[in-house]
Amino acid sequence: MTRAFDLKGKVAIVTGGNGGIGLGMARGLTQAGASTMIAARNAEKSATAVAELRALSPDVGSVEVDVLDQGSIARMVATTIERFGRLDILIANAGTNIRKPPEQYTADEWSSVLDINLRGTFWCAQAVHPELKRAGGGKIITIGSMTSIFGASFAAPYSASKGGTVQLTKALATAWAKDNIQVNAVLPGWIDTELTTRARSEVSGLHERVEARTPLGRWGKPEDLAGVAVFLASSASDFVTGTAIPVDGGYSSQA
Repeated sequence: MTRAFDLKGKVAIVTGGNGGIGLGMARGLTQAGASTMIAARNAEKSATAVAELRALSPDVGSVEVDVLDQGSIARMVATTIERFGRLDILIANAGTNIRKPPEQYTADEWSSVLDINLRGTFWCAQAVHPELKRAGGGKIITIGSMTSIFGASFAAPYSASKGGTVQLTKALATAWAKDNIQVNAVLPGWIDTELTTRARSEVSGLHERVEARTPLGRWGKPEDLAGVAVFLASSASDFVTGTAIPVDGGYSSQA
């Protein structure tokens, strides 16, 4: 059974993989044997992430990417193929959030969140499709959120983008099933990262409310996302596509 989760010989790109949830997932893929390309904007932060992952495997690299620039995304894919010879897995993790009441968003703020979270995810998936098809199949993992399921009063554009991500995931899964490409979404809950540290400073009482509502009684950690990433990236999930899997300690299971 362990062979079903073995990623040896597989090559993965993780956008936004130099920190937080992305790094937690990249760590899981690398531990499972994948060659992993960290794709992000901050080259210095990526270098630190690569150094950490190379303690697990030498087959780790990094590439700068702007997910709003299709040319940059194409170079990301080409660099990965040049470095590792193939491509099997995309984790489209790059994302952003701006927290404030809905009536206070500017047009630029709304567009920024929707563009990075939704348009960037689509363009990355579109760019890897030919390579996954050429390889005989592959895996695409998108990143939704608990707010794909319910709203958050302080995150209207984020909630809209993450709801859209789940619908995009279903559309891509349906379209590319014929190419043996499985497309699934992960819906993280409150995970203790740099971004949510800022959220706790912006939203009064958030930390305590999260702990009180989460059945497992704690915030998640980036490494809590490693297992689901390996599952969805491996042959263990070959008959799973178009799904959205919460990883939130039970937070979204409560009314």
